[in-house]
Amino acid sequence: ILPGTSITEVFIKANQDWQEVQDSGQKILNDALQEISSQIALPKPPHRNAVPLIVFNSLNWQRSQVVECSDLGENWQICDVEGNQLLSQLSSDNKLLFLAENIPSIGYKVFWLCPDENTLKNSSIVDANRYVLENQYLKVKINPETGDIDNIFDKANQKEVIKGQGNQLQSFQDQGQYWDAWNIDPNYNNYPLAETNLKSINYLETGPIQWKIRVIKQLGNSEFCQDYILQTHSKILQIKNQVNWQENHVLVKASFPLNLANDYTTYEIPFAAIERTNNPQTPEEKAKWEVPALRWADLTDQSQNYGVSLLNDCKYGYDSQSDRLRLTLLKSPHWPDPNCDRGQHRFTYAIYPHQGNWKEAKTVQKGYELNIPLDVVYGEYNQPKFMTKLPTINQFLTLGADNLILSAFKQSEDCSNSWILRCYECEGEVAQFSLKSNLNLQIINPVNLLEQPFAEFSQVKPWKIVTFQGKII
Repeated sequence: ILPGTSITEVFIKANQDWQEVQDSGQKILNDALQEISSQIALPKPPHRNAVPLIVFNSLNWQRSQVVECSDLGENWQICDVEGNQLLSQLSSDNKLLFLAENIPSIGYKVFWLCPDENTLKNSSIVDANRYVLENQYLKVKINPETGDIDNIFDKANQKEVIKGQGNQLQSFQDQGQYWDAWNIDPNYNNYPLAETNLKSINYLETGPIQWKIRVIKQLGNSEFCQDYILQTHSKILQIKNQVNWQENHVLVKASFPLNLANDYTTYEIPFAAIERTNNPQTPEEKAKWEVPALRWADLTDQSQNYGVSLLNDCKYGYDSQSDRLRLTLLKSPHWPDPNCDRGQHRFTYAIYPHQGNWKEAKTVQKGYELNIPLDVVYGEYNQPKFMTKLPTINQFLTLGADNLILSAFKQSEDCSNSWILRCYECEGEVAQFSLKSNLNLQIINPVNLLEQPFAEFSQVKPWKIVTFQGKII
């Protein structure tokens, strides 16, 4: 669907095709990860019924993230590869959670799932009258009357992040545009609709790995189920949404008023980032009442050396003022599809307060991590039928510079024994490409996007996309 919008019948067929593609891609990925897992030389398990658990990182930097193990039941614990028990938690939907620390760049790390005689219980509620999420870095207070955010306090920097109500769902009448599904009424701010009504608010989890509060809000005929999630060792507040959307000609945004000010907001665009003014003067600037972005937008106050990034996993429309970020969540046009977007939606966005600007805070990497979580594979501990040779902790490759992002690694289109590695510079700075790989991959020469030989260069220029051809020797 080239323009992104079509008639009802096209969407029905397209959704079927997309599901087939997703299922096929997931099977290919699962088979590949299982094959890698089978090549790992596992040590003696800490328990005779222990199950090897391999956590894979497909991004080109070391990362730590909470992972979840499904379909296990309550009597399990997590151990590291040496058999030392790690802190874990049973989630509200009975998944085993633990912090997978320092998973290598384009690599993996082995853990053990071990049977436990003690049944792991959900964490208890301390005070159901105060709705607070708190970890090492942030303390978040949820308003019990509205379900919005009252406070986000950065404990390390002693900084109150928001002013007023955060994550307020603001809805507007949005109609009268000829291109109904494509355009937003430029005067939509003049037509606000009624505020949401809070139907319920409940603690679901209170640590020690994850803290979660669920609020359910009514907006017109639609229901927003929002989970506020704060995880151990994380500076990011996630807001996970499940929405039954049943509105007509309505636009809804999530609003975050901030204790910051800047005349410009930075937005991620394909393979780069762009600054856009918050004080439009020209007709062209004034026409940008809604702007596109990929995984994040960031507003940093230079005088305070402090900023906030608003991350997302599939919502790409933003607007900003000098002290506010808003993310467009849903709209409900009638043409060309009278049922457009009605029904169930699932998406996540997140607030990331940080010291320094978006480059120093590695917002690019945080956006990728929200969109591409760690992969978990259950292995088998059997006597191998062949010699296994991979270690229990492995880094397949790294690019050497923090501001280089791997965007493709694949077989060459024209030469089956050659490999193509593509990356880009993400911060507008010069980068030094320095490949380290235990795949015995040797770079032969740069190539262009058609995989044809290209002139040699010593440094990667700002925002540049570079492609290399290599061979495994």
